[in-house]
Amino acid sequence: MPTAVEFDAIVYGATGYTGRLVAEHLLKTYGVGGAVRWAMAGRSEAKLAEVRDLIGAPADLPLVVADAHDPAALEGMVRRTKVVITTAGPYQLYGSDLVAACAKAGTDYVDLTGESNWIAAMIAAHEAAAKASGARIVFSCGFDSIPFDMGVWFVQREAAARLGAPAPRVRGRVRDMLGGLSGGTMASGMATMAAVQKDRSIGALLANPFALTPGFTGPAQPDGDKTYEDTVTGSWVASFMMAGINTKAVHRTNFLLGHPWGADFKYDEMLMIPGPPKDGAPPAAGFDFGGANPPKPGEGPTKAERDAGFYDILFIAETADGRTLRAAVKGDMDPGYGSTSKMLAESGLALAFDVSREMTPGGCWTSAAAMAEALLKRLPERAGITFHVEG
Repeated sequence: MPTAVEFDAIVYGATGYTGRLVAEHLLKTYGVGGAVRWAMAGRSEAKLAEVRDLIGAPADLPLVVADAHDPAALEGMVRRTKVVITTAGPYQLYGSDLVAACAKAGTDYVDLTGESNWIAAMIAAHEAAAKASGARIVFSCGFDSIPFDMGVWFVQREAAARLGAPAPRVRGRVRDMLGGLSGGTMASGMATMAAVQKDRSIGALLANPFALTPGFTGPAQPDGDKTYEDTVTGSWVASFMMAGINTKAVHRTNFLLGHPWGADFKYDEMLMIPGPPKDGAPPAAGFDFGGANPPKPGEGPTKAERDAGFYDILFIAETADGRTLRAAVKGDMDPGYGSTSKMLAESGLALAFDVSREMTPGGCWTSAAAMAEALLKRLPERAGITFHVEG
């Protein structure tokens, strides 16, 4: 980490839809000029000033100008802060130079990417530099993939305490969820599809649950694409659109922690449905895709829609002899934006204030591997996310 810094956190991409929500959370929760020193950053000072006024922040909230494709400006920016909280995606188009700058400078970094192909590329390119500088690069600190990554970590911790050992198999089951998509999320999905068209090997990476565990491949995983009646869950289950992202994060957490759940650990993630589908595919897990008018970049759910959203995710740890332990992760706002913005902000602050480099040294991390204990405290207190055992 840079030896003398002005800020505890810089929100990069603050003029975007989710970046503004992150800034709003910091303003509401911590104010300006108090215990948390933070700033907003982006490529346009005029637009940053507009957002500062829009969220009701005082005029002395610092603004930092840096273009995503200007490495010198990014390096100057990251040396001014303990952690960069970035929402500037699609990351495979706008995020690579920022990761490089943080890895070089020793500045911590969090994002909300679900672009697994890009994460794999960043690990390959910058893990060594991050380890050398002390930078903690933590990907996927939003709904991709904290509730799932932390949910598995939590149920495994409880399984160790209550069942005598972590479970070799965990089921992740989305019980209920309501939320919408933003234009930025749509753009990220389109960027990934375009990347697959250019390089077919990316398709294989996206299908590989161990794509983020370099040098390690575990056993064949349960089929998350098959709709069936899951007697352990007690429900019919169907494919979940985010499983391909989250399962990679979970397996990387196990990998980074030294396989405490076993080298043969199995994890699948599915959507609970009321019965066998009657008319083709089941609904897409409570997500509103915008119909004929999908959102444009900078657009997303209204405040009322964000406040009305929620999610409820069940995790079932199953021992080899068939004993089970159930735990739930629940969020009090729409998953992708209201909840994600709070998760992302608190992840950045966890690195800045709670997690020492002795505890988590430099490198490319997942949220649970880097800061599970800190998040288990911060998220219920400040982000409306709860973790509890159901039996």
